[in-house]
Amino acid sequence: MKYHEITRRHFFYGTLLAGAVPLGGFGSTPSLKSLGYKSPNEKLNIASIGAGGKATSDIKGCALTENIVALCDVDDKRAAETYQAYPNVPKYRDFRAMLDKQGAEIDAVIVTIPDFMHATAAIHAMERGKHVYVQKPLAHTVWECRQLAEAAVKYNVVTQMGNQGYSNEGTRQCAEMIWSGEIGNVTEVHAWTNRPVWPQGLPDLPPPMPAPSTLDWDLWLGIESERPYSDKYLPFAWRGFYDFGSGALGDMACHILGAPNLALKLGAPESVECIKLEGKSDYYYPAKAVIRFDFPARGDMPPVKVFWYDAMMEQPDIPGIPKDEILGDLPRERRGHLRTGLNPPESQPIGGVFTDAFFSPEPQAEEPRPAPPAPRANDADAQRESEIARRINKGSNGSVFVGDKGFITTGTYGEWTRLIPVEKMRDYKFPPELLTRSPGHYRDWIRACKGGDPACSNFSVAAPFTEWVTLGVLALRFQGKLEWDSAKMRVANNSEADKLLKPKFRKGWSLA
Repeated sequence: MKYHEITRRHFFYGTLLAGAVPLGGFGSTPSLKSLGYKSPNEKLNIASIGAGGKATSDIKGCALTENIVALCDVDDKRAAETYQAYPNVPKYRDFRAMLDKQGAEIDAVIVTIPDFMHATAAIHAMERGKHVYVQKPLAHTVWECRQLAEAAVKYNVVTQMGNQGYSNEGTRQCAEMIWSGEIGNVTEVHAWTNRPVWPQGLPDLPPPMPAPSTLDWDLWLGIESERPYSDKYLPFAWRGFYDFGSGALGDMACHILGAPNLALKLGAPESVECIKLEGKSDYYYPAKAVIRFDFPARGDMPPVKVFWYDAMMEQPDIPGIPKDEILGDLPRERRGHLRTGLNPPESQPIGGVFTDAFFSPEPQAEEPRPAPPAPRANDADAQRESEIARRINKGSNGSVFVGDKGFITTGTYGEWTRLIPVEKMRDYKFPPELLTRSPGHYRDWIRACKGGDPACSNFSVAAPFTEWVTLGVLALRFQGKLEWDSAKMRVANNSEADKLLKPKFRKGWSLA
């Protein structure tokens, strides 16, 4: 299908996912004044549930233009850098206490804590009328994804998931290239990541030990059942445990599969299966896995198979693509002249920018960067983070679309979008723009909070997307294909898997 044959349905769907249509459809936006929206010139009062780790950059991204009025973290040590940066801002360990005490002055809330607590924290904020920005993956289970989508409508709040790729120029260009028929009908997608870079596939739970005084372990456990503390859970290795995280797939798929989800309008799969696994465990996600999702035909798009590979330190071999073609992320030594000044200060790389630095047979060196500070010898957390950073920088991430007329590849966040072989990009002209463009990931959400267009990855987009990702996470725990009945929200052929679609809440905790 060529560009001039794109239908009105294609255009509407694209603008919907780009955040150009209100959640309830055209004409549904109520009076901005009645909802208490601020003028674009007024600052939002933002609280953050989570102040260390990834929350540090989320807070900094919003603080560039808005007010930070409250901070909450169960781990004083992890949050220390942020706490020092905001000495006069009230600090809390329990987000429920923060929302109760300061709710009247809070406009919006960042939720950047372990996966299993995302939905609970977010809905506690949403039911109080607070706009929410929730880190990826949006939730830990399918049921929580649906609860979040429903809550966004019920409480009429602005939402955004923290998957930067949906705000990336390359993701939009990729969708427009697919819709213009550039590579024909897409029947396969291959996506991969170098994660996990934390322990997975281990046979036993870590040994118990006393929790440090700087950590409220009971609050950290939140809705989950009680168990002894171990430093093998923190500060980030919780990602590898069934109860707390979502493994490599949950960590990276909401980034890497964002462009395929948008471009191919994936919706709900018919089935999902773990087709290869190394390191089976009763407690941890596997050390390495390959997952297959099968999606039915969607309008005039044919059925598509989506393959996910984790623990990939090299790019996968894909039939029809020469092995010397670079897929996914560009090597760091070729990125120096491919960045742009658009969207400061978030400094997002965008797709579709190709210069001699890319086509040159000799790699072009990046501008020198200051070396990161060496970790303190007596700080085990810093040592582990340094090792994780080293391993992340060595690996590969990306996706490849396989069409009956060619290939497109994208990077981690949808950037570096290009045809393969890449020589086709030398004189390539991108199709006319169908999708609205983002002003930048955090500003996209902030603008929406002040009455602008819905954010690119608002929950009407992010919840269905995360739902099928969580099904893939579930498939890692079972042999054989899981047949998915989306309308009834059930695994049709596996009652044990079906029981894990919804979390259990320990006494004293509830979703709302």
